[in-house]
Amino acid sequence: MSSVTATPAAPAQGALTKGHKKVIFASSLGTVFEWYDFYLYGSLAALIGKHFFSGLNETSQFIFALLAFAAGFAVRPFGALVFGRLGDMVGRKYTFLVTIVLMGFSTFLVGVLPGYETIGIAAPIILITLRLAQGLALGGEYGGAATYVAEHAPNGKRGLYTSFIQTTATLGLFLSLLVIWACRNYLGKEAFEEWGWRIPFIVSVLLLGVSVWIRMQLHESPLFQQMKAEGKQFEHKIYQDAPGGHAFNRLDTKLAKESRAEIWRFLNRYLKPERGIQ
Repeated sequence: MSSVTATPAAPAQGALTKGHKKVIFASSLGTVFEWYDFYLYGSLAALIGKHFFSGLNETSQFIFALLAFAAGFAVRPFGALVFGRLGDMVGRKYTFLVTIVLMGFSTFLVGVLPGYETIGIAAPIILITLRLAQGLALGGEYGGAATYVAEHAPNGKRGLYTSFIQTTATLGLFLSLLVIWACRNYLGKEAFEEWGWRIPFIVSVLLLGVSVWIRMQLHESPLFQQMKAEGKQFEHKIYQDAPGGHAFNRLDTKLAKESRAEIWRFLNRYLKPERGIQ
C-alpha cells in the first residue's frame, strides 16, 4: 500500500503574503502619522490663531490660522512633483524616509515655537513656513507610499493593495482627535488652551521615531531595483508636453539635482549600511 506525502500548498498567485503585509503596514502606518501631523493644526486652528496671530481681533486670528492651514494644501502638488522626481532618481524608500522626517520635525517645531507675544511677527512667519514644509512632505509621502506599495503588488492586485493607503487620511484624523481629547481631559480646559495644546505636536516626534524605525526595515521596491539594474532612465514626458514644460523641466532638473545631493549627504551620514539600511 503506497503512502502519499502531503506537501504545503504554494501561495496562490496574487495572494497577500507576509512580505506584502509588511510593506502595506509600514507604508500605511507612516502615512497615518503624516496625516496625524497634518490634521493637528486644523483641529487646533482656533487656539493656534490666539497664540500666533494675537495682534489681530478674534475673527481675524481664526481666519489667518485657517489660511496658514490652507497653505499646506496649496503646496501639496509641488511636493508630489519634487519628491516624485526624486523617488525616480534615488529610490522610493529613501525618498519617503526624507518626507516623513521633514513632516515629523516640522510638526515638532510647531509645538515648541514661541508665540506672537514672545517673538512678534516672526512667530506667524515661521509657522507658515513650517506649514508649507508639511504640505510639501505630505504631497511627496502620499504618492510615494502608494507607488511603493503598487510596485510590490502582484499583477491584478495593485488596486487592492494601494487601497489601504486611501484609509490613512481618515485614520490620521481620528488619531489626532483622540490625542487632543485625551490631553484636554487630562489637563483641563484652561491648562490645555494655555500650553497643553502643544503636547500633541511634541508627541509627534515619538511617532516619527516609530515610523522611521519601521521603514528602515524595508527594502527598495523590486520594480525600481530592476529598472536601476537595467540602466533604464525614467522619462518625464509629462513635463515636456505641458505648457511651459521645457522651462519647468529645466528648473525641476536643477532643483532635483540640488535636492538629491542634500539627500545623499543625509543618507551617507545617518543611514549607512552598517546600521542595517539596505
